[in-house]
Amino acid sequence: MRGKQYHQPLKLTAPWEKDAGFGRKLRTYRNHTKIIAQPGIVMKVLRRKRIVLVMAYFLLLVLTMLNLANYKWTKEPQQCNHQMRSTAHQSRSDIRFLYRPSLAKKRQLIYVLTTWRSGSSFFGELFNQNPDVFFLYEPMWHIWQKLYPGDAVSLQGAARDMLSSLYRCDLSVFQLYNSPGGKNFTSLGLFGATLNKVVCSYPLCSAYRKEVVGMVDDKVCKKCPPQSLRLLEEECLKYNTIVIKGVRILDLNVLAPLMEDPSLDLKVIHLVRDPRAVANSRIKSRHGLIRENLQVVRSRDPKLRRIPFVDPGHKANKKDGSDYHSIGAMEVICDRTSRTLRTALNPPGWLKGKYMAVRYEDLVENPVKTLRNVYHFANLTANHDIESFALNMTSGSSSSSKPFIVSSRNATQAASAWRTVLSIQQIKQVEDYCHHAMSVLGYERVRTAGEAKDLSKSLLTHSKL
Repeated sequence: MRGKQYHQPLKLTAPWEKDAGFGRKLRTYRNHTKIIAQPGIVMKVLRRKRIVLVMAYFLLLVLTMLNLANYKWTKEPQQCNHQMRSTAHQSRSDIRFLYRPSLAKKRQLIYVLTTWRSGSSFFGELFNQNPDVFFLYEPMWHIWQKLYPGDAVSLQGAARDMLSSLYRCDLSVFQLYNSPGGKNFTSLGLFGATLNKVVCSYPLCSAYRKEVVGMVDDKVCKKCPPQSLRLLEEECLKYNTIVIKGVRILDLNVLAPLMEDPSLDLKVIHLVRDPRAVANSRIKSRHGLIRENLQVVRSRDPKLRRIPFVDPGHKANKKDGSDYHSIGAMEVICDRTSRTLRTALNPPGWLKGKYMAVRYEDLVENPVKTLRNVYHFANLTANHDIESFALNMTSGSSSSSKPFIVSSRNATQAASAWRTVLSIQQIKQVEDYCHHAMSVLGYERVRTAGEAKDLSKSLLTHSKL
């Protein structure tokens, strides 16, 4: 009995023959073909699926139309109330601020491209005195101080990035070059702030009024209350013209990305001066330019052969070392100036109509005419007070004994002072470094010490620009 039970075959039931969930079994024929007992249920299920699909298709169609309508609305110009915008939001250094929709009228942006000891402090003052100009004096100084002893060429990218922010009135970029743990930057913490008419005038300070032409006394401005950078940003946004003067952009081509940017209307005024006069002034103010001279000299090509700086047999001293760096820096400066001039002589599309060269010698010889030409290029108007200011500052009876200070002086006499001060060896050294730039800008070379000291002979010719 046990054996029979053991060999009894098991009866297997196919899945489709089991209970279908409705309390009934599926009928099967001998050929095991499946037949559904109630086909009406299947039709009901199919009908429901069809309804769901129709509803889903309709909902998708509605969503598509709404999305299309929203896209069309965002593309059309909207009437926005700019006064309702949060100034705090505008002044922050984030992606929304940098790429916010541009205003109907672009600001006129000016960069004064120049080098140390080229008369740039006085030239910048012609913009600082204009009530319609937001002026910044040497903002890239903060970069060079923070990243010292970085060489001059390697700091060009950081300087350009700072300009990109400043021209958008984003002054928070100064915080990047603050000392670790230091206090937040204020309006008086910016380099040259105590001589800035915007910082020292109403509404940031009651010491001066922007529309009154006249030099700012730094002792008076130092007593002004320090304002936050956000308030200075709000003031910047009120101006249609922003001018930045700097000596730390060495080559015009560094600014190409900014000049190609359609959201920026940037023009460059290239202030130049006889390189021999620049070298003489650098030697005179060498103690104030020690760090800058070292940073520039570190950018020189070590493979180039150079003529001796001093006469053979001359015993070297500490002064010669300082003078060596002062004049040695001219090699880098003139090399980068030559690159700028080559670009200006054959201007690419991004530079056409956006570049103007101004010789310092022409400025001091005819300040009013030069001022009018410069202002016309910058879309500004020179009033009588500013013209008188320019004339008075260049027709003084003395020369300044303090470098970096703008004062009334005999500027024509100062422009040619190098001819009686520099040795013939120093003159030859500078001319060797700067011969190309001198040729383009109209500065003649000298052959002898006597020719250099003969002030009756002019060494100026027409510029090729």
